[in-house]
Amino acid sequence: MTVTLPAVPGYPLLGAALASAGLTIGDVVHVTEYVTAGASPDVLASARAAVFAGHLVPVSRVPVAALLDGADHAVEVTAHYGGGALLTAGADVVRVADGVVYLPSVHTAEGDFREQYRRCLARIVELLAVAGLDTGALVRTVDYTSTATRAEYPRCGRPRREALGAGPVHPGAAGILVDVPVAPGAAVSLDALAATAPLRVLNPGWARYDTLTYKPAVQAGKTVYLAGFGALDPVGQRALHDGDLAAQTAFVYRSIETVLAVAGGTGEHVTHVVEYLTPDAVPSYAGTRALREEHFPNATFTSVVCSALLRPEFLIETVPTAVLP
Repeated sequence: MTVTLPAVPGYPLLGAALASAGLTIGDVVHVTEYVTAGASPDVLASARAAVFAGHLVPVSRVPVAALLDGADHAVEVTAHYGGGALLTAGADVVRVADGVVYLPSVHTAEGDFREQYRRCLARIVELLAVAGLDTGALVRTVDYTSTATRAEYPRCGRPRREALGAGPVHPGAAGILVDVPVAPGAAVSLDALAATAPLRVLNPGWARYDTLTYKPAVQAGKTVYLAGFGALDPVGQRALHDGDLAAQTAFVYRSIETVLAVAGGTGEHVTHVVEYLTPDAVPSYAGTRALREEHFPNATFTSVVCSALLRPEFLIETVPTAVLP
């Protein structure tokens, strides 16, 4: 059994969170650090080393504009009883557990935006190779870039096509704008997740995905990895409900349920959700709690503040994972 625990505000709280779920540090297969500009990479690395005591795990360092509780960082872990298999790729580590391949986030400061994106994808290829896989095994990618790259963001399409090929299966994807570089000079940071099982695309018939390097969802075994969803008309490709967080959230959740229905799933099967909120969305976010409980009653939520989203009208982007019965 694999679980993703609710994020905690710091490594010292991780042991108790794991123990409450009947887990230990040795069961952890992946760590996500949500970090603001005020978080110290050295302090985080020292705290992680102290808590993990030699247990090596891939770490995704996700830059965020802010956290809802005002902390400067939060730690989220995924754990599988026994900790899965450890693989190494140079200085990086990869873990494989229950058919899922957990990778660290990657970034570089070399080259312009498109060249950095290409280099990140190349490193993902190298990481997948240690597990005997290629990009055809990817189930989700999430990239973090600054608002200054919004105009040139379409330029990442070419390196994605070169690395991911013609399909027919492409991963789900999300693009988040954060004006906090993960490292000096890094224009993009890339997170990726892969699976060893045969993959199936879930698409309710939305033709816009025919020409894109990502799909609305990918199913591997019983697990469904969905892309990032904003309030976008999938047919006319118009942003909807400008300025209305509740209406955008309701539309996003219905869209997610529409995709899950392709595989016979419902919102009750969603187990984990990451929501990226723009600063304008934060004051109204608490008012959408009832929608979350109605549509995804069994999900663990992690909610963070980004600088903006790729469509300026978007107030929220939701990235869910579901497990079918």
